[in-house]
Amino acid sequence: MAPTAGLVVDIIDLPQQVGSIKNIHLEIPAPADLGAEMIGAREGSPLVLDAELTSLDNGVLVRGHADVHLTGQCVRCLRDLEDDTTISFDELYFTPEAARAQAAEGDEEADELFILGESTLDLEPALRDALVLALPFQPLCREDCAGLCPQCGERLDDLPADHHHEQLDPRWSALASLLPDGADTDAADSEAAGSAVDDEEAQR
Repeated sequence: MAPTAGLVVDIIDLPQQVGSIKNIHLEIPAPADLGAEMIGAREGSPLVLDAELTSLDNGVLVRGHADVHLTGQCVRCLRDLEDDTTISFDELYFTPEAARAQAAEGDEEADELFILGESTLDLEPALRDALVLALPFQPLCREDCAGLCPQCGERLDDLPADHHHEQLDPRWSALASLLPDGADTDAADSEAAGSAVDDEEAQR
């Protein structure tokens, strides 16, 4: 995935002396696919990010937080969700040399380290990781959401408490499907019931 230009910050003016600090403030549109499948930041929605960059021997420590507007769907009833949230993140961005040293030492996670550019730092991967971890695995409109009626698909919370559907005897459902449109299903049920009685009498 190509870096989002607004989240790539210039660090050429951050002194390499350990402990040197640079503060940044960004107000940009959210990049695409920021979040999880059922909930996340819609592309182009407002994203406000503040971070403190601190020089270290082996890279730059980033401590930041971002205000994000979330949209999504309840996994039970598919109701639209909207929420504003703030996520925080602390990440160490390694110099290429330090990352190679980690790999040479047998660090199995060396390939997943955040790496500094020659004069830039891309905040997007740290932001994405932090947001995914902060989002609910199964977003709900409320904890006791009743979900959808399995028969009609309507939200159970919008239906009366005594909502139900007549359940036909499954033994005759195949016969009902053979009836032409507009046929009297009640008559078909009566005929099927009568056939069942005749069968029972014949077996006596």
